[in-house]
Amino acid sequence: MTALELNAEIYRTLGEIAENEDLLRRALKSLKRLAAKKQDKTLMTKEEFFARVDEAREQIRRGECYTMLPNESFADFRKRIGR
Repeated sequence: MTALELNAEIYRTLGEIAENEDLLRRALKSLKRLAAKKQDKTLMTKEEFFARVDEAREQIRRGECYTMLPNESFADFRKRIGR
């Protein structure tokens, strides 16, 4: 199903329960829970992901990056860069 078809199906189903306040409350609660998951800041579109990759490559080109040394622990790396 496409997003448009799914949207139409959701509205059709909501119409079927429109007279039942309890069911509508439960549907609203579920939809809000799903919407909250969408707000996850780690989620991004393909375009956003590749824009971040491009920015990272540009930072590397400008020398604005840090590299861990061979056999260096993450704790030692953080100490060395001052973080």
